[in-house]
Amino acid sequence: MEKKRKKIREEKVTKKRKEKKIIKKKKEEEIVKPSLIEVKKCAETVVKMKKEIAKAVVGQEEIIDGLIRAILCDGHVLVEGVPGIAKTLAIKTLAVVSGCQAKRIQFTVDLLPTDIIGITTYTPQKGFEIVKGPIFTNFIIADEINRSPPKTQSALIEAMQEKQVTIGKTTFKLDLPFFVMANENPLETSGVYTLPEAQIDRFLFKLLMKYPKIDEEDIIMDQNITLKKFEDFKLKAVTSSAEIIKMQKLTKKIYLSKKIRRYILKITEMTRTKDFEYGKYIEWGASPRASIGLFIASKAKALMQGRNFVIPKDVKDVICDVLRHRIILSYKARTEGLDSDKIIKGILERIRAP
Repeated sequence: MEKKRKKIREEKVTKKRKEKKIIKKKKEEEIVKPSLIEVKKCAETVVKMKKEIAKAVVGQEEIIDGLIRAILCDGHVLVEGVPGIAKTLAIKTLAVVSGCQAKRIQFTVDLLPTDIIGITTYTPQKGFEIVKGPIFTNFIIADEINRSPPKTQSALIEAMQEKQVTIGKTTFKLDLPFFVMANENPLETSGVYTLPEAQIDRFLFKLLMKYPKIDEEDIIMDQNITLKKFEDFKLKAVTSSAEIIKMQKLTKKIYLSKKIRRYILKITEMTRTKDFEYGKYIEWGASPRASIGLFIASKAKALMQGRNFVIPKDVKDVICDVLRHRIILSYKARTEGLDSDKIIKGILERIRAP
């Protein structure tokens, strides 16, 4: 009889423990989403920004969308495109509309790291003093970054990753938000330096800027900064640096389910296992930064759509921008004319979305 009572007590204790575990698990999995009102407000601000940018930049909606998305993610962008398609104008306009400051650095073969970050100087009257470089601003336009050697290119790494700059023995925090848009000219091969893979990986997105459509180019002939001054566009700031920081914090709070998280991990893993049709053309798969990039970029995409949760389509919409510069293709892929985008689409076809 005593054994039977003891067994009943043990069963009750075990049952209570199981119930506690279930309750704890439910609390851990509880969906915490940001206020839909806040999210809608941010989405409206993004729409206003795009409308204001359209006063100066004709077309290029995908590029503008990618630049704003990168800012919401607190990331940086590498833009590739031929000269004269409004790369510099786009970021300059975005800075004004965002209520931020922008500076342009023209990268050349003789540009030094100190020309970017600043230098410690000495004069008999003042003694030692620090002269800050152009990197001390909100938005940096790194024009034709591949024209400078890796030593100069690497001057941006600390600023991009840590949001700080070291001049001599002193470290300075940069103003927030801090955003780098670097562009490279794909046409020329002489007098240019390929960006190191480790540095390319630090850019959240690589955007491909294409020629404008024929109707858009017709408008550009009348509306361009050769005939007009930049001030003639009469751009207005529709937000501020403080508001952008708030939007960046809100982006991180967008809900992303465990199923979509697993979907992202499967995509990144397949670039390494190469277990699909185009896998043989990949030399090196994507780093963990790819998973992080898809994670935060899909959240930004959802926010821009006015949603406080991520859906599989958000991941699909940002996947090429996040992965195209992180998958290193083999020589065979280049000889057969395959690019990263085609390989990424092959991965999407293989992995079933949740």
